[in-house]
Amino acid sequence: MSKRLAEVARKVGVSEATVSRVLNDKPGVSDATRQAVLTALDVLGYERPTKLRGERARLVGLVLPELQNPIFPALAEIIGGGLTQNGYTPLLCTQNAGGITESDYVDLLLQQQVSGVIFLGGNYSQADAAHEHYERIRQVNLPTVLVNARISALDFATVSTDDAAAAEQAIQHLHQLGHRRIGMLLGPLDHIPSQRKLAAARRLLERLGSPLDEGLVVRGLYSLESGQAGASRLFAAGATAVVCASDPLALGAVRAARRAGLSVPDDVSVVGYDDSFLMSCTEPPLTTVRQPIESMGRTVIDLLLSQIAGTTEAGDELLFEPELVLRASTGPAAR
Repeated sequence: MSKRLAEVARKVGVSEATVSRVLNDKPGVSDATRQAVLTALDVLGYERPTKLRGERARLVGLVLPELQNPIFPALAEIIGGGLTQNGYTPLLCTQNAGGITESDYVDLLLQQQVSGVIFLGGNYSQADAAHEHYERIRQVNLPTVLVNARISALDFATVSTDDAAAAEQAIQHLHQLGHRRIGMLLGPLDHIPSQRKLAAARRLLERLGSPLDEGLVVRGLYSLESGQAGASRLFAAGATAVVCASDPLALGAVRAARRAGLSVPDDVSVVGYDDSFLMSCTEPPLTTVRQPIESMGRTVIDLLLSQIAGTTEAGDELLFEPELVLRASTGPAAR
């Protein structure tokens, strides 16, 4: 007990006597100090006293599917900074193959009595994935915000980039450059954002009089290696341009073109998605569809805080307009 008191006191910068008063629910401690002590308990991994467990900690779970795709750390930095400015401590929960699952993280966050949770991509965007853990969140009415399109059955507050608009911007650009054999390099079959992009691409190409060749649709994982493998198939099938569902996929497509002896953009064009860090510094610099992560991040914070305050209810999806960023990885179709 004395070790716990000393650790928490050092973490908060108060006396052990003050920590003791908080743990024993005694008066004479300001609300700010009381909350700081409880937060320190959570951060250091100590259980709160039973009589204090009903209070939610000023902690917010920030659950990421991975860190390899630069868009996720970028979003986490924006949202984490916003949480800190509003007096909340973000708990970063990153999944990895064979490690802790999203469901495991939900159990952990519920045990920590967090004030809310933000998911930056996850099972909710895949129709065939496990979704039971979201019901545990709902049962305790925990404020929750999802980033990226979700399945319709999960009516949590959601902030998404308009995937249909993103696909339309990329397709329109390539079509204007003379490309008619446009390939789509997407995520898994059950992935909602990829489904939206594909549906929009089909509709637009039909209107433009160049119906999408279903043989030029390849699905895979969101990695450079998957992009290289998928783009190799598309180029072999005669695609002169490829619209990718992420920047890492697009970088893989550029590598595939070079391995096939093709020049980007003289022989084939490549469009990414996200405009993540350093995409202007690749060779060639990547034409991509930018997600407005600054404004999305601020909206995520506002939605979560309003739920915590009890002024709004979850359920709506807010769509943000993307922006096509033209660089050197796209050019006129080869004649």
